[in-house]
Amino acid sequence: MTTQHTQSSPAWLEWPFLDDGHRRLAVELDAWCQDHLQHIDETDLHAACRALVSALGQDGWLRYCVVAGDKGQFGGQAAELDSRSLCIIRETLARHHALADFAFAMQGLGSGTISLAGSDAQKAAYLPAVARGTKIGAFALSEPDAGSDVAALSCRAEADGDGYVLNGSKTWISNGGLADFYCVFARTQADAGSRGISAFIVDAGTAGLSVDDSISVISPHPLASLHFENCRVPRSCMLGPPDQGFKLAMRSLDIFRASVAAAAIGFARRAMQEGLQHATRRRMFGQTLADFQLTQAAFGDMATAIDQSALLTYRAAWVRDVQKRASTAETAMAKMAATESAQQVIDRALQMFGGKGVTVGNPLERLYRDIRSLRIYEGATEVQKLIISREVLRPFAPH
Repeated sequence: MTTQHTQSSPAWLEWPFLDDGHRRLAVELDAWCQDHLQHIDETDLHAACRALVSALGQDGWLRYCVVAGDKGQFGGQAAELDSRSLCIIRETLARHHALADFAFAMQGLGSGTISLAGSDAQKAAYLPAVARGTKIGAFALSEPDAGSDVAALSCRAEADGDGYVLNGSKTWISNGGLADFYCVFARTQADAGSRGISAFIVDAGTAGLSVDDSISVISPHPLASLHFENCRVPRSCMLGPPDQGFKLAMRSLDIFRASVAAAAIGFARRAMQEGLQHATRRRMFGQTLADFQLTQAAFGDMATAIDQSALLTYRAAWVRDVQKRASTAETAMAKMAATESAQQVIDRALQMFGGKGVTVGNPLERLYRDIRSLRIYEGATEVQKLIISREVLRPFAPH
């Protein structure tokens, strides 16, 4: 039996953080998901992701991943990336299928630096194809010895004539081996910390770039390591000014980190709905599971955790979209709260299924695996705590 997983209550859509366009987006995308995400063949992950990207592009959803340009020439939905739209789309897709959320999110993150800092020529070369789903992007920041500590990255880009030569490695790269281009962050000044990093667009077929060490994780998606060996790119491939790559990476993460929180909320909403449907049908000891006060208390905790997370998440997106100010602290709070509470919501919902909950093929078993990596990528929970405390302490720092 196919479980219907439309939202039981759209009350959150009426929150003042959202406008009518966002409300229409949520309803229309939910209907699209019901028609397009019921049967996804994941036998070949690369083929499944390409199919999802193509479908999302053909039906216009990837337009929200990129900027439009002053004449709409870059294919985006709006002049600037809208955090609230990104959050709504990721929450909705995640509630239906994690791989669909992944396909959308990586199109956004993989091209986000181009939307933020690309030249008109770079935007024209990549963004329309990203919006159509005919080119797949990837964000290549992490390294074997530089994950949370981005300033420690060692992949080098040395100026040489009319270009740069890249040497080094990247790992944990989502869409690694699948992407048509990579936004790569490399060191252009030795011993300069975060001030010596620049960003480059590197096409997948560039000589000296190789992809190997495909990485298998508990929630399967394309993930691999990249190696650069005398990989030459022209100067026109640099994104933004030299040595400003760290700031660009942080700007990108500030936008898309809130959408990670939204994806976690989507997982949590699905888990709670599955739990509600099961608990109201499962009979034991002469009554339904939902009749037990312990079950009712669990649902009270779950509903509260989801709303708390959603309020923090859409507040963070609203601060960026409407107040037009840095939302670093708000986004870190949202990412931390939403991913941690979603793990707890999913765990409690799975517990209601007993042994069936850990059976392969059960939606809760899949959600239990899907949520775990969200507490790590784009800044682990512990890193979010440091970010929040830094922002809280900033007014008290000596001048």
